[in-house]
Amino acid sequence: MLVIGIVIGLIVGGGAGIFATTSVLRKKLLAKSQQILVDAEEKAEVIKKDKILQAKEKYLQMKSEYDKQVQERNSKIVAAENKIKQKEQVLSQKVEELQKKSNELKNASENLNNQIEMLHKREAEVELRRKQSVEKLEQIASMTAEEAKENLIEMIKDEARAEASNYVMDIVEEAKITANEQAKKIVIQSIQRTATENAIENTVSVFNLENEEVKGRIIGREGRNIRTLESLTGVEIIIDDSPDAIILSGFDPIRREIARLSLHKLVTDGRIHPARIEEVVSKTRKQIEQEIIEVGKRTCIDLGIVNMNHELMRMIGRMKYRSSYGQNLLQHSREVANLSATMAAELGLNPKLAKRAGLLHDIGKVPENEPDLPHAILGMKMAEKYKERPEVCNAIGAHHDETEMTSLIAPIVQVCDAISGARPGARREVVEAYINRLNKLEELAMTYPGVVKTYAIQAGRELRVIVGADKISDTEATQLSLDLSKKIQNEMTYPGQIKVTVIRETRAVNYAK
Repeated sequence: MLVIGIVIGLIVGGGAGIFATTSVLRKKLLAKSQQILVDAEEKAEVIKKDKILQAKEKYLQMKSEYDKQVQERNSKIVAAENKIKQKEQVLSQKVEELQKKSNELKNASENLNNQIEMLHKREAEVELRRKQSVEKLEQIASMTAEEAKENLIEMIKDEARAEASNYVMDIVEEAKITANEQAKKIVIQSIQRTATENAIENTVSVFNLENEEVKGRIIGREGRNIRTLESLTGVEIIIDDSPDAIILSGFDPIRREIARLSLHKLVTDGRIHPARIEEVVSKTRKQIEQEIIEVGKRTCIDLGIVNMNHELMRMIGRMKYRSSYGQNLLQHSREVANLSATMAAELGLNPKLAKRAGLLHDIGKVPENEPDLPHAILGMKMAEKYKERPEVCNAIGAHHDETEMTSLIAPIVQVCDAISGARPGARREVVEAYINRLNKLEELAMTYPGVVKTYAIQAGRELRVIVGADKISDTEATQLSLDLSKKIQNEMTYPGQIKVTVIRETRAVNYAK
């Protein structure tokens, strides 16, 4: 608006008017600027006072807060000082108590030292009186204390020997009764639950003929047929005066069986000549080999044995044609397997593992070749070769004590092998071996001092030993019976058990005339 007025004034009044107007405006502007300055100063003073008041209030507030914090810290310091004072009081009390106890211990130690000195003095007095008493006793008994001690020790030793021998006898008898009862129970249960056939095989096979004319055809022109058959089968064919029969002789039952079946096919077919014999023997050998495999599989299936190696299964089938002491090897192995499983179940062990070890325990008797190794060690190596379990391998190798037993299955297989071989009708014992066993039994007893005579009776199941009454006492006779039974058990092999009876007899003979 001011500018508009100035412009209008300039237009209306001209130059003089413009000057006068400008001076007026300058004065007004100065007055107005001064007024603005005054107002600004007043406002600034008011703002300053407000800020000062705010600052004072802020200061007072912060001061009150600081005072509160200081007061709280002081109270905490006072509480901590009070606690420290209480602890100092408690510690001072404990120090006083420890000082008292220390003084008491010192007094007790002094009293104990005094008592020890008194005990030493009394001990010296007692020792002096003992020496005096010993000297008096030596004078009365006419012997020294060392001599009396030696006599007393000898008397005590004799009494201790007699009591120990009687105690050992009682323990052994009690253990025998308990062990025999348990063993008989387990063995009888195992035998009763296992059925078997008492079949005995020989080293010869008899081939029966319908008439005598067939013998000539079997022999052939200049004996060509029989020589061909013997060379192909490895069996000796004996044609003697036996009516309507031919004897096949050989130690290998498989070869005898091949020869028997081949003869049967040739006689049935009627064509008997070297080429035909060779063809029939070859087919029969393949048939027997297949039958061996089938027998092994069927045996494993019957016994519930799985995951058997094919080669081991074939060897199990070969057992059918082998015998041991007249006992069929496959029947014996099946019987041992069933007995082992039954006994393992009775004892709380793994019956499947025991059955497997029992079936394979004589696998070393049917190898293809004949190595110079005991059959137990050979069977163990074969089982290890075909990845059988270590318990089974150890049971195979240890069933004749040719290696150390490392599992509980091994003694079970050993016992069941003895049970199967020792039962009536299982095996034939050679007379010479039987006599040698009896002689060795009697000679073993004669090696002990004081033995006068020995008698092996009841087919070697009992050994009676007669000792001199003046050479051996009753206690020594008991010990002799125990030692002799242990020596027989460790050094001899025998079926069943052997009873050792030591007889000590004193006789007084007089004649009335």
